[in-house]
Amino acid sequence: MSWKIAGINFDHFHMGDLLRMAHEHPDAEIVGISDEDESRMFEARSKFNLTPAQVFTNFQKCLDETQPDLVILCPAAARHAEWVEKVAPSGAHIIMEKPFAASLAEADRMITAMEDTGKTLAINWPLVWCRSHAQTREVIRSGAIGEVCEVHFYDGNRGPLWHGADKMEKEPTEAEKDASWFYKAPEGGGSLQDYLGYGTTLGTWFNDGKKPIEVMAMWDLENNSLEVDEHSITVARYASGLSKFETRWGTFSDPWIQQPQPKCGFVIKGSEGTISSYDYDDFITVQTPGWPEGQQVEAPELFTPKGNPVEYFIDRISSDLPLEGPLSVEISRIGQQIVDTAFRSARKGKALPLVD
Repeated sequence: MSWKIAGINFDHFHMGDLLRMAHEHPDAEIVGISDEDESRMFEARSKFNLTPAQVFTNFQKCLDETQPDLVILCPAAARHAEWVEKVAPSGAHIIMEKPFAASLAEADRMITAMEDTGKTLAINWPLVWCRSHAQTREVIRSGAIGEVCEVHFYDGNRGPLWHGADKMEKEPTEAEKDASWFYKAPEGGGSLQDYLGYGTTLGTWFNDGKKPIEVMAMWDLENNSLEVDEHSITVARYASGLSKFETRWGTFSDPWIQQPQPKCGFVIKGSEGTISSYDYDDFITVQTPGWPEGQQVEAPELFTPKGNPVEYFIDRISSDLPLEGPLSVEISRIGQQIVDTAFRSARKGKALPLVD
């Protein structure tokens, strides 16, 4: 079948990336886009040769007139549940751009809204499509480093407004910061809400779905004039030991151009070895008793049907197969539990048991 795809709500600039993937898919067609602010759709309309009749400022009209099979949603984090509940009755499958939600309660609302339709909800985490991290998961599954004992995550970028769709560089103005949901606490802004889910969700994937017992987090709100954090550190205690997840807006450089120091990515310690897996690398470094000095292992390119979230989602749904890994609500929900607990811990200033 040819998949009819609509992109609704352009709060997150990743909408442009996802629509490009839909545009390039041989079995997909962008049938409509919608946002209350028409100016935010200008670039997508131009890039993907959309007609005026395919551009809507009313999402319901977009759904009614285009009848999409799949909707891509990119709202502000605190509005994810609201938008899934708005779109779910249309009977379309949904890809929600990360994070899962601004709270576990909202994530559960999203799951419930989709259960009533029988359609599938996917949460897209762009770091899943880094070949280094995909290879890390394969090496862990092979048993080469034994049981995962620790996950160390450090990630971020210069800031969410320092780049646009397709990672185009730009320098934000103070007015743009003031207007952006990324810098508003009620909208789910801040580096913890923006980036911690990457670490906790992919970390849960690497950890084969294991949950921590308790979580402790701190964020830096003292050294900036913003209402949200630009730096956070979360420690999670598992039965196997401690793991650390650190988020940073304000890295020295953006990791997709030049890795900053500390490098962005993961270091995994297992019972019989270690893996370092850095964002956008074409290799990982594996250390085992046989290779105590560490050895580079090639990370193969990701090919169809696992090259990007749109083609993966279409392949799984077309084959009547469930989603696996971080895009699944099962793994993403555990990641959200950790994020929720970390947020509460940072506010209360103490370790807390994992929320549910």
